[in-house]
Amino acid sequence: MASWMALYGELRAARCGRQVADSTGTGVSRRFGMLTHPRGLGTRIGCWLVLVLIGAMLGPAAVAVRAEFPKSRVITHGTGHHWFGYYDKFQFDPTNRYVLAMSVDFEHRSPTADDEIRIGMVDLQDGDKWIELGTSRAWNWQQGCMLQWLPGSDSQILWNDRQDGRFVCHLLDVFTRERRTIPFPIYSVSPDGTWAVSTDFSRIQDVRPGYGYAGIPDPHAEELSPADSGILRVDLQTGSARQILSIDQIARMGEIPKPEPGIKHYFNHLLVSPDGGRFIALHRWRYPDGTRLTRLITADPEGEDIRIVIPNGYASHFIWRDPEHILVQSRHLLGEEGWANFLVEDQPGGGSVRLVGKGVLDPGGHLSYLPGGEWILSDTYPQTAARVQTPHLFHLATGRRVDLGHFPVGEKYRGEWRVDTHPRYSRDGRFVCIDAPDGERGRQLHLIDLDGWLSRQTP
Repeated sequence: MASWMALYGELRAARCGRQVADSTGTGVSRRFGMLTHPRGLGTRIGCWLVLVLIGAMLGPAAVAVRAEFPKSRVITHGTGHHWFGYYDKFQFDPTNRYVLAMSVDFEHRSPTADDEIRIGMVDLQDGDKWIELGTSRAWNWQQGCMLQWLPGSDSQILWNDRQDGRFVCHLLDVFTRERRTIPFPIYSVSPDGTWAVSTDFSRIQDVRPGYGYAGIPDPHAEELSPADSGILRVDLQTGSARQILSIDQIARMGEIPKPEPGIKHYFNHLLVSPDGGRFIALHRWRYPDGTRLTRLITADPEGEDIRIVIPNGYASHFIWRDPEHILVQSRHLLGEEGWANFLVEDQPGGGSVRLVGKGVLDPGGHLSYLPGGEWILSDTYPQTAARVQTPHLFHLATGRRVDLGHFPVGEKYRGEWRVDTHPRYSRDGRFVCIDAPDGERGRQLHLIDLDGWLSRQTP
């Protein structure tokens, strides 16, 4: 296989012009076709011969020719590195004109308590102009400062910050510049924009750097499952908050897979359901050797009616499909030993489980549904020696995958400060925005336009 990938590298260097999409998860996902060379025809024939040979090695379903990639462009310019972070928040305003982003002047190290980022938005109708909105000292590389548009509002955004020795959340009207601050950070916001769930970012920083915030030490660092740390419900109108679920409570609930002395429990990755009736949280625990296991739980907005949806210790990226179903990555389900995508029903006592996109939809991508529910949007981690990341769409009715582009990421982007693409769609499904390096400029926002292109991909 290494020799085939080396040959692929030569073909890519020659700038071949057709996309080949991997439908097996093997990593053969590149571009081949006519070369801009006097002997281009002969080289094109050679490209197709290579495809035939690779197909013979990997099986008849391994390689499938796809249409050209959709149009894309970098929309952040000037000095600084720009990104947005996670895939489960509103980055676009309802009109598709403004795209939220964060800016920082360094990469390739952990944030410190003194590192401040800039908050802004890109005006797509004014030459991708950057509009400054604020700053934050409560952020990480993977999820930023929870920057997002407030659901139900055309003009308000919110983000986390650190002020006077505590984590807070700012709500800003981007047009009037009226701002108010509530004395608690937020994680996931309800669909009506009136409340949010949050968790202990100091605890996360202690056990999972890259997802918590620097600047405030965890007061429960010596406790394995503290009762005074957990999930908060935050009232975005009054600014009040109360704990609705403790780490100690969930650590004592049900069976903990592979229990050992010294495992340290915490919550991460909260997401309110589309109707606001429940929320997801990942209950995680870290072993003394640094490894982790995870249960996926759901609860109602009061922290009651708790359901352990994925109890076996293997749960990763997820998204709500609708108020009753969750698309989640797990393993050791339905006879699948490796990681795969499953649609699980969130019901008391457990519901149905169904495998989704086996061998086609990437088993480690960051998942969401485009509006209408016909397509799943996802991506890949770096693949092959070229370290190429590939955002893609999976068509549920046909099981077909179409790639949105190939975005190489350098060796320096590893671990805590890696730059996952985390694809985010606009509310009408026309645009996808990703984080990816732009040569020597480092991480920047890339805008992918699906208008007209996506309709040609549907059989």
